[in-house]
Amino acid sequence: MGARGVRITALGGALLLLAACAPGANELVGTAVPGEADPAGFLLGLWHGFIAPIAFVVSLFAEDVGIYEAHNVGGWYDLAYLIGLSAFVGGGGGASQASRGSRRRRV
Repeated sequence: MGARGVRITALGGALLLLAACAPGANELVGTAVPGEADPAGFLLGLWHGFIAPIAFVVSLFAEDVGIYEAHNVGGWYDLAYLIGLSAFVGGGGGASQASRGSRRRRV
Protein backbone atom coordinates (compact mmCIF):
# COMPACT_ATOMS: atom_id res chain seq x y z
CA MET A 1 0.00 0.00 0.00
CA GLY A 2 1.46 3.33 -1.04
CA ALA A 3 1.37 6.69 0.69
CA ARG A 4 -1.92 7.53 -1.01
CA GLY A 5 -3.53 4.34 0.31
CA VAL A 6 -2.35 5.11 3.83
CA ARG A 7 -3.84 8.62 3.62
CA ILE A 8 -7.18 7.32 2.35
CA THR A 9 -7.29 4.67 5.08
CA ALA A 10 -6.41 7.25 7.75
CA LEU A 11 -9.07 9.63 6.46
CA GLY A 12 -11.67 6.84 6.43
CA GLY A 13 -10.73 5.87 9.99
CA ALA A 14 -10.98 9.48 11.14
CA LEU A 15 -14.43 9.83 9.55
CA LEU A 16 -15.63 6.64 11.24
CA LEU A 17 -14.31 7.87 14.57
CA LEU A 18 -16.11 11.20 14.18
CA ALA A 19 -19.33 9.47 13.13
CA ALA A 20 -19.17 7.29 16.24
CA CYS A 21 -19.10 10.44 18.39
CA ALA A 22 -22.32 11.89 16.93
CA PRO A 23 -24.99 12.46 19.57
CA GLY A 24 -28.24 10.55 19.53
CA ALA A 25 -31.74 11.98 19.58
CA ASN A 26 -32.96 13.59 22.79
CA GLU A 27 -36.24 11.85 23.57
CA LEU A 28 -37.10 14.41 26.26
CA VAL A 29 -37.34 17.42 23.91
CA GLY A 30 -40.69 19.13 24.29
CA THR A 31 -41.50 17.47 27.62
CA ALA A 32 -41.47 19.30 30.91
CA VAL A 33 -39.54 18.25 33.98
CA PRO A 34 -41.91 16.34 36.28
CA GLY A 35 -43.55 18.94 38.52
CA GLU A 36 -42.87 21.83 36.11
CA ALA A 37 -45.33 23.42 33.68
CA ASP A 38 -43.17 23.88 30.57
CA PRO A 39 -39.86 22.62 29.16
CA ALA A 40 -36.83 24.92 29.30
CA GLY A 41 -37.03 27.60 26.62
CA PHE A 42 -34.80 30.24 25.07
CA LEU A 43 -34.19 32.31 28.21
CA LEU A 44 -33.31 29.30 30.35
CA GLY A 45 -31.01 28.10 27.57
CA LEU A 46 -29.24 31.45 27.65
CA TRP A 47 -28.85 31.25 31.41
CA HIS A 48 -27.72 27.61 31.37
CA GLY A 49 -25.13 28.41 28.70
CA PHE A 50 -23.81 31.34 30.71
CA ILE A 51 -23.40 29.28 33.88
CA ALA A 52 -22.22 26.09 32.09
CA PRO A 53 -18.52 26.37 33.10
CA ILE A 54 -19.50 26.82 36.75
CA ALA A 55 -22.13 24.07 36.54
CA PHE A 56 -19.51 21.75 35.03
CA VAL A 57 -17.21 22.16 38.02
CA VAL A 58 -20.12 21.63 40.41
CA SER A 59 -21.24 18.54 38.43
CA LEU A 60 -17.87 16.91 39.09
CA PHE A 61 -18.75 16.77 42.79
CA ALA A 62 -22.57 16.52 42.76
CA GLU A 63 -24.29 13.74 40.81
CA ASP A 64 -27.64 15.56 40.61
CA VAL A 65 -26.23 18.64 38.81
CA GLY A 66 -26.00 18.73 35.02
CA ILE A 67 -24.78 21.40 32.66
CA TYR A 68 -27.57 21.00 30.09
CA GLU A 69 -31.33 20.68 30.56
CA ALA A 70 -32.57 17.60 28.69
CA HIS A 71 -36.19 18.75 29.04
CA ASN A 72 -36.04 21.65 26.57
CA VAL A 73 -37.90 23.07 23.57
CA GLY A 74 -35.26 21.99 21.05
CA GLY A 75 -33.40 24.23 18.63
CA TRP A 76 -34.18 27.53 20.35
CA TYR A 77 -32.84 26.24 23.66
CA ASP A 78 -29.71 24.95 21.90
CA LEU A 79 -29.12 28.29 20.16
CA ALA A 80 -29.55 30.22 23.40
CA TYR A 81 -27.23 27.78 25.20
CA LEU A 82 -24.50 28.41 22.64
CA ILE A 83 -25.00 32.19 22.82
CA GLY A 84 -24.81 32.10 26.63
CA LEU A 85 -21.74 29.88 26.59
CA SER A 86 -19.94 32.10 24.09
CA ALA A 87 -20.84 35.18 26.15
CA PHE A 88 -19.24 33.58 29.21
CA VAL A 89 -16.04 32.58 27.45
CA GLY A 90 -15.83 35.83 25.51
CA GLY A 91 -16.66 34.72 21.99
CA GLY A 92 -13.27 35.20 20.40
CA GLY A 93 -13.78 37.78 17.67
CA GLY A 94 -13.19 40.78 19.92
CA ALA A 95 -10.08 39.29 21.47
CA SER A 96 -8.66 38.66 18.03
CA GLN A 97 -9.14 42.27 17.01
CA ALA A 98 -7.65 43.56 20.27
CA SER A 99 -4.53 41.47 19.91
CA ARG A 100 -3.98 42.65 16.35
CA GLY A 101 -4.23 46.27 17.41
CA SER A 102 -1.78 45.80 20.26
CA ARG A 103 0.73 44.17 17.91
CA ARG A 104 0.63 47.14 15.58
CA ARG A 105 1.38 49.56 18.41
CA ARG A 106 4.40 47.57 19.56
CA VAL A 107 6.07 47.58 16.16
